[in-house]
Amino acid sequence: MAQTMRRSSSISLFATDGKPHPLQDTLVAVAVVLGVIAFVSAMFHDLHLLSSWAGLLGILTGAYGQFISATTRERFLLILGLGASSIGFFLGMAHGGLFGGVLG
Repeated sequence: MAQTMRRSSSISLFATDGKPHPLQDTLVAVAVVLGVIAFVSAMFHDLHLLSSWAGLLGILTGAYGQFISATTRERFLLILGLGASSIGFFLGMAHGGLFGGVLG
């Protein structure tokens, strides 16, 4: 039986539909980097300003990236970045918050 050959769609890490998505790829990278920064800095009590602000920016970036994402791979990495950002944000808020000790 003759079948049509399909191109391998796993060439790119982000674009599974064969089209470039530069804005979405940038948002994925920013959300993941901010998530890692927020998560790692949340492990240190004195870095609550960094972890809470990086977490908040990572949550906002990841949410907008989810809104405009085009492929499943982008959504998967955005969810990882959102999760790490939210953990870092919440732990940063528990350790002192966005302005803890700076204002007031």
